[in-house]
Amino acid sequence: MEMNGVQRLENGRAGVTGRNTNTAGVGGNQVSFEKLLQESAREGLNFSKHATKRMNERGIAMDSQLMSNLEHAVEGARRKGAKDVAVIGTQGVFIVNVPNNTVVTTMSQSDMRERVFTNIDSAVLM
Repeated sequence: MEMNGVQRLENGRAGVTGRNTNTAGVGGNQVSFEKLLQESAREGLNFSKHATKRMNERGIAMDSQLMSNLEHAVEGARRKGAKDVAVIGTQGVFIVNVPNNTVVTTMSQSDMRERVFTNIDSAVLM
């Protein structure tokens, strides 16, 4: 039976017509949100718009080897409990927010005039 878009289900619960009435966390095979977030974060690094723009401006070319090295460095920092890490390599410096698995900015070796990094808790030499 349906009234004003709300339908009465056989078990006596009400549901909205055309919408999924399943709720997260119900059932025996539930996975925590934190675990899902961690698993998706390990699928690969993301680059913020700012980082992508800086890479283009500064001529930093990303290839599969550099990406693999960067992901390996970030994973090592994650195992040590890092939150915001500066990954320093010959191609430049990548500032990565580890919990979000996101490169937030980059700079080439020639752009590091001041050589001062703030708001990081770790550094990894690549």
